[in-house]
Amino acid sequence: MLQNPLQLRLEKFEPWKQITFMACLCERMYPNYAVFCQTTQFAEARVFRDILDSIWEQLTVKTAKVNFERQLEKLEEIIPSSEDFDFYGVYPAIDACVALSTLIHGLLDRDYLYENMQKLSQQSVMTVAQLEEAQTGEEITNENQKENEAVCEEWDVQWAIFRPLKDAEERDIDLIKDLRAELKEEGISNIGVSL
Repeated sequence: MLQNPLQLRLEKFEPWKQITFMACLCERMYPNYAVFCQTTQFAEARVFRDILDSIWEQLTVKTAKVNFERQLEKLEEIIPSSEDFDFYGVYPAIDACVALSTLIHGLLDRDYLYENMQKLSQQSVMTVAQLEEAQTGEEITNENQKENEAVCEEWDVQWAIFRPLKDAEERDIDLIKDLRAELKEEGISNIGVSL
């Protein structure tokens, strides 16, 4: 596990901030899945998109009702298997699905929201670290992670999502919408894949 002071700070977040933080990370991982689907015709990336959008909607629309158990079932149908594809893109695509699944599990059982947020933060960093390892053949550890530009950039982005959330007094719908819009418009994933 790669560690960062961010992980301790996240613990103090209220539930809506934790969910928003996780949704932001899933939004950043979405291009990894979408591009994989475009390349392989494996599944409709739209399904992933719709599930993630339903979470954003629940964060911003008071009356939104989402059946997260059903969303989880839909997600499980579109997770690729690394045994079926012999190119690297399948791994970040799986990671994106695992991340979204982690978020939904957190929504289904709020007692584990913080643990799931930790997992998701770690998942996003590991997607980056594993690609770096695949390219360089060198393992990324706690000790050497600061020397890796891509891993440092990933932590920086997570900090950048954390800061405005930290400063929010109460559930700030505009802030949630702004974070989402910014990440969607950028359309660049944690490993630099763009839509």
